Amino acid sequence: MTDYWLSKLFFDLQSPPNLARWKEDPDAVMADYPLEPEVRKAVLENDLETLAPRVNAYLFRFYMTLSGMSDEEVLPRLRAMKKPAAAGAR
Repeated sequence: MTDYWLSKLFFDLQSPPNLARWKEDPDAVMADYPLEPEVRKAVLENDLETLAPRVNAYLFRFYMTLSGMSDEEVLPRLRAMKKPAAAGAR
């Protein structure tokens, strides 16, 4: 299930003023969003295994790019997340 506030945060970071504020103080920006502690921690740590299932894929990709993570780093981790589910499906 997607997390509205996480999605809203990532969406709002597309705005240049919000992005500038984020780069200056991510904690202050996140204070504007009622994120669960686990989600807040995941954002700060770029924990894509926690974030990916909770947010729209396009917003997730935008945030991963913003955070400096390359496709070479992100894609294998996303594929690894799908393997257990695919193995059980028949």
